[in-house]
This record gives sequence, structure tokens and C-alpha cells, in this order.
Amino acid sequence: MANVCGLRTLKNEPVPLKSVEVQVDVQGHVASVSSTLQYENQESSPVEAVFIFPMESNATIYSFVARIGDVEIKAQVKEKEQAQEEYDDAVSSGQQAFLLEESDESSDVFRLSVGSLPPGQSASVTLSYVTELAVQADDALRFCLPAVLNPRYTPAGSKSLTAEGSGPQGESVPYTLSLGVHMYSPSTVQSVQSNCPLTPLEFLSQDNTEAKVSLSPGHKFDRDVELLLYYGQPHQPTAILEAGQPSAQAGSLMGDTVAMLSFYPEIPSIPSSQMTSKGEFIFVVDRSGSMDCPMNQSNYEQTRISSARDTLLLLLKSLPVGCYFNIYGFGSSFESYFPESVEYMQANMETAVQKVQSMQADMGGTEILQVLQNIYSKPCLPSHPRQLFVFTDGEVGNTKEVIDLVKRHALSHRCFTFGIGEGASSALVNGMAEGGSGHPQFITGAERLQPKVMQSLRFAMQPVVEDISVKWNIPADISVTPLSPLPNVLFQNQRAILYFQLTGQRSGNISGSVSLHHTLDKKAVENTLTLNMQPKEDSSMLIHRLGARKAILALEGERGDAGDKTGKERAVELSIQSGVSSSYTAFIAVNTENKQPIKGPLLRRNIQSMMFSPPRGRMMAFGGPGSGSLPTARLACSAPMPLARMVGAKRKCKASMPLAMDAAPMAPAPEQDTPETKDPLLELISLQKVDGSWDLQPSLASIFGRREEEVATALPGKPELLPVWATVLAVLWLHGHKMDFKDEWQFVAAKAVAWIKAQSGADLTGFVAAGNSFLGLQVELQDFGLKE
Repeated sequence: MANVCGLRTLKNEPVPLKSVEVQVDVQGHVASVSSTLQYENQESSPVEAVFIFPMESNATIYSFVARIGDVEIKAQVKEKEQAQEEYDDAVSSGQQAFLLEESDESSDVFRLSVGSLPPGQSASVTLSYVTELAVQADDALRFCLPAVLNPRYTPAGSKSLTAEGSGPQGESVPYTLSLGVHMYSPSTVQSVQSNCPLTPLEFLSQDNTEAKVSLSPGHKFDRDVELLLYYGQPHQPTAILEAGQPSAQAGSLMGDTVAMLSFYPEIPSIPSSQMTSKGEFIFVVDRSGSMDCPMNQSNYEQTRISSARDTLLLLLKSLPVGCYFNIYGFGSSFESYFPESVEYMQANMETAVQKVQSMQADMGGTEILQVLQNIYSKPCLPSHPRQLFVFTDGEVGNTKEVIDLVKRHALSHRCFTFGIGEGASSALVNGMAEGGSGHPQFITGAERLQPKVMQSLRFAMQPVVEDISVKWNIPADISVTPLSPLPNVLFQNQRAILYFQLTGQRSGNISGSVSLHHTLDKKAVENTLTLNMQPKEDSSMLIHRLGARKAILALEGERGDAGDKTGKERAVELSIQSGVSSSYTAFIAVNTENKQPIKGPLLRRNIQSMMFSPPRGRMMAFGGPGSGSLPTARLACSAPMPLARMVGAKRKCKASMPLAMDAAPMAPAPEQDTPETKDPLLELISLQKVDGSWDLQPSLASIFGRREEEVATALPGKPELLPVWATVLAVLWLHGHKMDFKDEWQFVAAKAVAWIKAQSGADLTGFVAAGNSFLGLQVELQDFGLKE
């Protein structure tokens, strides 16, 4: 089968990608990334190339340099419409030009237009960006270099966003990636893990605070590259003050000092047994066709929808007694399991479990806006805070409209999001969680969805942190301006990063402090950082760029229905001043040194590597330069880097394998009747009742490796205590055989132990001893949860 990727002509002749080089410098929890792609036009006529590529939504692009031959052109940030006009004018007159713009609808999709690339000429582009690294459930810092852009489904009647190309998703690409990572940590670097082969970690300092690692040679950029960095003290608070540019105007953002404060608020861990039993839990599951795709490119057996089914089962069994719940599925339309949220009782739970087990990815496109509007229209239940858990592969075109809706209801709803599979939109998953005072999670590679969901469930059931504020203890002549709103929620073991502009900063060795204040269970809590008020000088101005991006996002979020001209103008002004991209601006570079116009017909080609008919909606596309001004075809390109998840149609798939336009479809592999292997952990959890107990039945006994009669005969008490005996054995089995998965069953076990303690007439110490003997285990009473 033909392998279609990179720049190609209508005759399937490649404009080959010569190299992809990425260098990552990590300082603490901030990564600075420089990515370079080099192409060569092997056609006999000049071409215009269009690259559609992914970017982490939290990334801050601050530099874009184009090179054609020996000429280097540094792009400038300008208002988007002006940049598009300059690009069109340059290309129409035969000049070489480059345009880099963020999608109007999703901050994690960019388009790079390369105009008038002469025959036989090489061209390269280098993007530089900086991003914060997210903290994972196991305290790792996550860096992701996207390689997969899932098709973005746009609802019918909406403006399309990125329909200018599609690219390979299932096969390896014909070029390799060179990626090196240099780490500087305030504490020791312990290890680096990845879903891709790495070279051995090399330490560059005696105290192991500096290290480097690279992808192994020959890596094919056919999947998202994910790195997990483990530090010795991952929760160490930090404060960095970066000096302003000497050439910038005093009082401006780039001329003043900017402070980046990283807090790890001290929120105590609360035992599962003490978690709140109040709440309305609404689970919103993407059932569009793409959820039938595999979780990752290396494992085609587990699909996204099957992972969601298993996770929903675990969630249903982990909910607290006394809460309310409902489940929604959405695609081109939506449906709910119950007309209204129902009380968490045995009959309702059994109904939901039956429906979850038969849930399929059979609802067409991804129109998430409608289901959210329906949920938000229903009144909240008194004394039961509403919490949304949204599971999606993030393939929507109206991302910003969805996020705006979530933000408008953040005071009455919290929103926890889960991006499932490679290529989930970070803009959608992060934006909904941040706008809805929740927490985002991404599940890629061979990761299990369940532990991350359980962490979010714990967050949802912990006491609410309130009255968040920041207080400064610094010289009175220094004024402080926040660059973005303070967070309205804090979670245990999660970082809070804040940016501030300090005006009137003086030189000299001056100390100060800053404190993060909040209340928890009506108790005041304070976290304090000591400051050295002497700012550090850094020509890259990375802290300023990050702060500017936060401020721009806050201004973009101020858009009202009538349009906030002032907010937009301020965002454009700040974007141009800081050199940071935004949805209102674009990078433009024109080669003014080439005095001779490029002659010959400009070939603008449109090549798609696969075509699937999108259900009802249209694919996303950029409006912008050359949308009809030149009469020839456009050449579209999928460019892996942080560049290269090409856009195709929304599809249903069992295995995401591309079809070249001139290739015959592959015959499906013959299906084999292989028995389904059941996960004993999920099977045991599925048998638990709402109150936390288990009834003895053959399926439970088989998990223990015994017959039902054997289990009943070993009962160390009266026959009516058989459910207590079965429940004790189930909890012992979890402790004895599934301790590595404790994060997944902690709520299940907590409910079981609470139920056991409430039963009378049983010698619990004797039951545990008998259960240990029966199962061949040695679980202590304290570990079991029957002793404090």
C-alpha cells in the first residue's frame, strides 16, 4: 500500500522531508522546544505548500524563522488579517513568503503556508516555543511531542476549519525524528520514561541535577512522543524572577520584571472512608465513530470505547452511597440513561451497568455542544454539587465555543476531562477542565485509563478549597499586576503556577516573600515562598513569554456575544509586543532580499492521503490567505514535528490505517473467534453491590480459584453471615493479588470495609484470619482497614 505523507504532488511525487530535528531544554517544570523541518521542492515549477500541524494547547510560540537557501528570514507577529494580506500580496507578486497562524477555533491546531518555493530549492522552518509540564498522578512531569492529529468533526452548518489535507495515521512515515532532551532540575533527576525507545540517561553533574537523553536512532515519527520526567523532590515550590528587556519601555510587560511562582498547596490526604457522600456525578461519554479506533498505534486490540466501558464500570462501583448519577452518550445526537439524575441504589446501578456493557461507538460525529447545553439546562440538586466527567478523543471543530459554554456554568458545575488515545485535542481537554474548575487527564500509549479517573474522582470528592488569594511582602514602591486570574480550585499534589508583572523593580540584594492563602474545611491555610528580588537576566525571555500567553488567553476569554473590541485590541497589542502568537495574530515572513520574482506557474496542490465521508458535518478548514485568489491547486502537507497530525474526515475505524488515493482498499483481516479474556479485577468489581458487599456466587468463587461449595464450607460463622464472608474474601483478594492497582479499587474497598464494620454478629478478626488461611494470604488487619 502506498505511503502518503509529507509534501506530495497530484501525481504522488514527493517533496521529501529531509530531516526533523527537535531539541528540548527542560528547566524544572518548564520546557523550551526548538523544532526544525527541512524540505526540498523536486518539481520543475514553484510550489506553495501548506502544513497543518498539531501543537500542545499550553505551548507558547515565540519565534519562527524561515530559511530558503542561504537566506534566513525572521518572522514578525502582526494582526492576523494584515499578515494574511501581506502573505497574499507577496506570493501573488512572485516573492517567497511564510505565514504561521493559529486556528480560529482550536488553539492546538496551526497552519504554516510556504509560498513560492522555487524548483530544486530547499526550505526549512524553525519554530521555538515554551510550555509548562503537567504533573501526573505518580508525580511525573509529562512532555508530549504530538505526532497525531485526529480528524476534527465540525457540526453541520458551522464554518469548517482544517479540511486542507489528511495524512497517515497507522503506518510509519518515511523519515525519522531526531530529538534530544537536556534537563536541569532544582532537585535530582531520577529517571525518564517514554513510550518510545530512548538512549541511556546520561548525567552531566555530580549531584544528578543535570542530565540528557535522546530518542534512539532510527525512530519513526508514527506516534505521539511522550516523556515522563521523575525528580527527587517533585513538589518543591519555586519562584523565578526574570528581568525585563533593557530596550523595552519601562512599565510595559517586556520592560518590567516578571515573576513565575510555582506552589504545591498543602492539602491533606483524606481517607476514602471519609470522602463526601454528597454529589451529582454525570458521566459524558463520546460515542462517535472514532471512539472505535485503537487506544494507540502499537495495540489495535483495545479500542477507546472498550477502555471507556471498563472505566465507567469502575466509576459506577466506586461512587459513594447517597449520591446521584446519570450517564450520557453523545455523537451526532445524544442520549441519557435516565431522564434525570437518579439516586445511587442497587436497581439504578444494575440498569446502568447493563447499558454500559452494551455501549458502542455508533453515534456518528462528535457534537459535544448539544449534550452540554442539555445538561446545563437542568436544575442542580440541592446539597449535591454537580460534577461532570467527560470522556472524548477530542475530535471537534468548535472547541472554543464548547469551552466558553463550560466557563459560563463553572459556578454551578465542575468539569473533569479525559482525552482518550493519541491525538486527543489538548485545547479541548485542557480548556474544558480549566474553564470548569476541574482537572484534565490524557491517556495514551499503553496507559490504563482507570487510575487517572480514580485520581479525578478523589479530587471531585475532596473538600472544596475556597477563598484563594495571594499576598505580597515586598518593598512598597514595587507594584504587582497579575497576568492571569487566580485559580478558583486547588487539588492535592497538584501545582499552581502564577505569573505577575512587577513594576518599579530595583536592583540590589533585596528579599521579600509571597504567600498563597486559601481556606479548607473553614480553616485558613498559608503557603509562603521567600523571594530574592534580584531578577535573573535571560535573553530568551521565556518567563515573560509564558506570562504574556496567560494574559493573552485571559483577554481572549473576555469575548462577549457582542464582541469585546477592547479585549481583542489589548490581546493583539500584547501579542505583538511580546512576540507571542495568539488567535488574533499570526507570524509573517517575506523574503525581501530576493529582488527577482520567481517565474513560472505557481502550483498550489491539494493532496489527501485518505478520504472518508464525514457524517453530516464538514471537516475543519482555515479561512485565510489565498482562499480563491490564485486559480491553481494547493499542495497540502502533513509535517510531523510538533508538526504533523494531518486532518482527515471523521470516521469509524477498528484500526486507523490510511488509504492512498491511488491505492485499492485493503481487504479486512479475517476475524477469528477467540474467547474474550476477562480482567479478574474488573470482573470482581462488577459483582460488588451498591452498599459495598458481595454475595457468594460461582463467578466470585472462580476468581478465588475455588468452587462455590468450597467457599461456603469454609465459612467461619453462621450461614446468615455468608455475605460478610464473601466480602471479606473479596477485599483480602484485592490486597493480596492487586496491590499494584490499589489506586483503581481504593473506593471499592473502602465501601466494603465500611459495610463489614456495620454488620453485627461476626468475629471480624476471626473472619480475616480464616480468609487469609483459605486464600493463602497474609494480609494484616491494619492493612485490611479494620484497625486504625
